[in-house]
Amino acid sequence: QVQLMESGGGSVQAGGSLRLSCAASGRTYGRYCMGWFRQAPGKEREGVATIDRDGRTTYADSVKGRFTISKDNGKNTLSLEMNNLKPEDTAIYYCAAVPGWVVSYCSERYPGDFESWGQGAQVTVSS
Repeated sequence: QVQLMESGGGSVQAGGSLRLSCAASGRTYGRYCMGWFRQAPGKEREGVATIDRDGRTTYADSVKGRFTISKDNGKNTLSLEMNNLKPEDTAIYYCAAVPGWVVSYCSERYPGDFESWGQGAQVTVSS
């Protein structure tokens, strides 16, 4: 398993932007399916975006056109650029990973597939 640690959360007004980063350990990081998930108070954890070992991305409908997931294999980092933030984006955001050879499809729709999780980063959007 890889070890993951998020950074970059914070508070912003609606319409603003934030960037989350996730530092990962492990020599096979580039071959992993990586994702961002979030959990708001009183709600279940939901998928936000994923990126597979070939750089293909998937996004939840609620964030399409506003969020961008990316990774830097050389630096073992995963990022989530969040623009035009809305109050409903308020949540704890988690970085997650699963070996790419384990899953049939790298998607935010399958959080149960992910084996490694970060500790989470709070994102608060005020109206």
